[in-house]
Parts: sequence; C-alpha cells; structure tokens
Amino acid sequence: MQNTEIKNELDFEINNVNLFYGEKHTLKNVNLKINHNEVTAFIGPSGCGKSTLLRCLNRMNDLIPSCKIEGDILFKGEDIKVMNPIDLRTRVGMVFQQPNPFPMSIFDNVAYGPRCSGIKNKAKLQEIVVDSLKKASLYEEVKERLKDNALGLSGGQQQRLCIARAIAMRPEVILMDEPTSALDPIATLKIEELIGELKKDYTIVIVTHNMQQATRVSDKTAFFLLGEMVEFNETTELFKNPRDKRTEDYITGRFG
Repeated sequence: MQNTEIKNELDFEINNVNLFYGEKHTLKNVNLKINHNEVTAFIGPSGCGKSTLLRCLNRMNDLIPSCKIEGDILFKGEDIKVMNPIDLRTRVGMVFQQPNPFPMSIFDNVAYGPRCSGIKNKAKLQEIVVDSLKKASLYEEVKERLKDNALGLSGGQQQRLCIARAIAMRPEVILMDEPTSALDPIATLKIEELIGELKKDYTIVIVTHNMQQATRVSDKTAFFLLGEMVEFNETTELFKNPRDKRTEDYITGRFG
C-alpha cells in the first residue's frame, strides 16, 4: 500500500494514560496520536518516561508486576488491553538499546520468529531471511556468512540484524529504544539512513537521547519531562519554535 493513500491513518491513539510503578507515578495523563508511515521521536532527559511509554505500545510493561496503567491505548482503533499480547508484539516489533542477537547463526536469528510462528518450508524461510536482511541494509555484507554465528558481527551489524529479525515477523510498527546509543558514528549513520527507508513500509517510534538524531530522522517529536508530555509537534516546528519554555530550555541545553 502506498504511503500517499494512508498518510493520515492513525496507528496509535493514546488517551489519558497514567502509569504507576507501585506508588511512583511515572506517566502523567499522556495524550498522543501516532500516524501511519511516519517516524515519531520521543525525547527528554533520563527518567522522563519516554521509554516507559514506548513499552506501553506493545504491552512490554505487562511483564513488570508492580506496573499499573490507567487510560486507553488504541492500535488501529482496537484497545490493546483486549488484544492477545503475543499477536500485538508480532504486529508491533521492538528493537532495543543494546544489540541482542541470539547465539546462533545469522540465518537462524532472522528465521527464529517465522519458525516459531509455524513456517517450516525451507524455501519460504530463505525468502523471508533474504528479504528481511535486504530491508535492514545488511544482506550484501553478510550474504556469504549466513551460517556464521551472529555474535561475530560488529555492533552496528548486530543492531541491523536485530532490525531484520523484527522485520521478519512482518510487523506494522517498529519500536526503537535508543537503537544507536551503543554504536559508533558510522554505524549510527547507517541506522539513521535505514530508518528513512523503513518508514516507507512501517510506522516507526524511536526513543532517542540525541536531539540531533530526532531532527534528522523523525517527522514528529514529543518532548517528555518528569512523566509529562510537555509538547508534541512536527519535528522542525518543535525545534525551531517551541511553544513551551521547558521545551526551549531543554533543546537549547539549559538543562537535561
């Protein structure tokens, strides 16, 4: 489906979300809409709630016993609370801060999810692996090494492998939690270029501590502070003309 046909389609609608870890009020009345085929960046100082909100989108916080969430998060109009969490996490993939390839071959890393979902046909698995590695801009670098252990890849290659592993599950959304914070500048640039390509086919939500990265890769940016979403706007507008003084203070380096 072409981007132009669904430009304004909503993937996520976040309504009055409050999140508590025990007594700690971590997210405070967050309201946010995330559009299809756009890159949305969450920025803010450490501990502001941006990664916590990201993990709400595929119910990763369900795995934390002390976590309580109030409000509604709709994915494609459906309340995620009533969705099967495994189905949700298949449709909403995730890439973490530290590359976390499995200690197995490059091929088996990418094929792992499809195999678990019941795909056993070797030709089909080969097709999925090659396609996913190509979409992650990694295939040309590893096509002669698919049987090699993935742990032998560089950090940047490992992170692109993790992106390929997420793509292999045919998600609609890819969540990225500071995906380049452990990488060098060259590997970071490759991931940023990849994000620009991926948004043609996927919606991407990225948490980043790097404001320059947000300006380079995202269409819209949300600024968080102390659990509150202070401001949400087109990225260029938020950085050029912040509406809230707290946003201005943060992006100009007065705190954070």
